[in-house]
Amino acid sequence: MAIDPIVYTTCWPVRHYELDRNGHVNNAVYLNYAEQLTTEHAELAGFGADWSAARGGWWVVHRTIATYHRPAVYGDLLELTVRVELVQGTRGIRRTTIKRAQDGEPIAEVLTEWVWVRTSDGRPVRAPEELVEVAREATAETLRRHPGYLADLRRASALPTQPQRPR
Repeated sequence: MAIDPIVYTTCWPVRHYELDRNGHVNNAVYLNYAEQLTTEHAELAGFGADWSAARGGWWVVHRTIATYHRPAVYGDLLELTVRVELVQGTRGIRRTTIKRAQDGEPIAEVLTEWVWVRTSDGRPVRAPEELVEVAREATAETLRRHPGYLADLRRASALPTQPQRPR
């Protein structure tokens, strides 16, 4: 493998078209950053599109939890780091941290749950054993630090998005 398959860091400049009308990077752009960084990491680590196609599947985003700390603006250089936290069953979980490179100030954090799906029908299936093995130590460390990790993730994302109306 060309790079570490668990952690990858790179820097990107904030571009003008990523800004909202307040001159800040639009919140949705951080989700784009997380997905692009994950794709770049997978390709460089040897687990990209060709590798996935040869195994009859691919990753799709199932759930994302974003935390915004402060805005980034045009001209900021951002340091983005993606870390594989878990590969187990059908799931892969990655955490993307985004900091301003100039001073290390945290900008955003994006936790993304991916699901491995079969190419033939788009149904979730177990992630390839090779990926599970590569991430074994990272998965064990995540679960050692936080035994209720998956349950907490499910609970956090199960919050209703709209108030329920009485029938």
